[in-house]
Amino acid sequence: MSKVDLSVKIGSLTLRNPIMLASGTVGYGNEISEFTDLNKLGGIVTKSLSLKPRKGNPPQRIVETPSGMLNAIGLANVGVEAFLKEKIPFLKQFDVPLICNIAASTFEEYVECTKILTQDETIKAFEINVSCPNVREGGLSFGNNLKSVAKITELVRAVTDRPLIIKLSPNVSYIAEFAKAVKDNGADAVSAINTLVGSAFNIFTRKPKIQNVTGGLSGPAIKPIAIAKVLEISREVDIPIIGIGGIMDWKDVIEFMIAGSTAVQIGTLNFIDPSAPGKILKQIEDHCNQNGIDKISSLTASYQL
Repeated sequence: MSKVDLSVKIGSLTLRNPIMLASGTVGYGNEISEFTDLNKLGGIVTKSLSLKPRKGNPPQRIVETPSGMLNAIGLANVGVEAFLKEKIPFLKQFDVPLICNIAASTFEEYVECTKILTQDETIKAFEINVSCPNVREGGLSFGNNLKSVAKITELVRAVTDRPLIIKLSPNVSYIAEFAKAVKDNGADAVSAINTLVGSAFNIFTRKPKIQNVTGGLSGPAIKPIAIAKVLEISREVDIPIIGIGGIMDWKDVIEFMIAGSTAVQIGTLNFIDPSAPGKILKQIEDHCNQNGIDKISSLTASYQL
C-alpha cells in the first residue's frame, strides 16, 4: 500500500499525479489508450486545435536525429467543431483531466477557439501554444514576441474561467520574462519547453530531410536545455511549471521536479514506448516510498545551489 501523496495542483486544477501526456504525441487519446491506462494518469493534453481543420505540412514531416526527433507536422488537426462532435465522446469515458491545446494564427482565433471549447465541461483546462506563426506579422512566431504572448494571455483569460497554461517557446533569450508576462496577464501556469528549432540534411542529395526544411527538435537531446529553462523560471517567477523536454524515464521526471516543475509532460517517449507513462508512474511511487518522500509536491524546486 503506497503512503505517497502523488497529487499536484496547477492553479485550481488538482491532478492525481504529475504525469501528463504532451500535446501532439498521443493524438486525441484513442491511439494510446490501448497501451496505457488513461485513468491512472495526471492529465492528457490534446494535439493542437485550431478554429478550422488543418491538413498540416506535406511529408516528410518527421525524422530521427541523434538522441532526438525533428517534426514539422504543421499543426494538422480536425478543428474545434469536429473535435467536440467526434473526439470528446471517446474521451468522456475516462476519469482523467482533459486539457485542450489551442494553436492559432491570429489573436481573434485564439479567443474564438477558447470561447467555443469552454462550453464543454469535459475540458478542464487550456494549454495555449504560442509558438505559432502570426499571419498578420509575416509569419513570425507569437512566442518570440513578449507583447504578443502577454496579449494572447490577457485575451484568452477574459473568455474562460478554466485554468490557463501558456506553453512557452525556448527560442528566446530570457524565458523567465515571458513567464512573468503571462502570470501578470492571468495565466495559472506555464509549460516549458516547447520544441527547439532544428534542421537536418541528406549529405548525398543535399536536400533537407524534412519537407519544411526546419522543424521542432524534441527528445533527450533537449533535456538539459529544458531543465535549465525550468530552473530559470522557477528562480524568478512564482508560477506552477509543467516541465517538458526529453523525459525518457522516472529519473528524468524527478529531475524536472527538483529543478522547479510541479508536473511534467511525456512526449517523444510515447512514440518509442506508448506504455511507458504507466510504468514511470509506478517507478516514481517506488522511489518516493524508498526515500521517505510522503508528498511528491515537496520535490518541486527542492534543488540545492
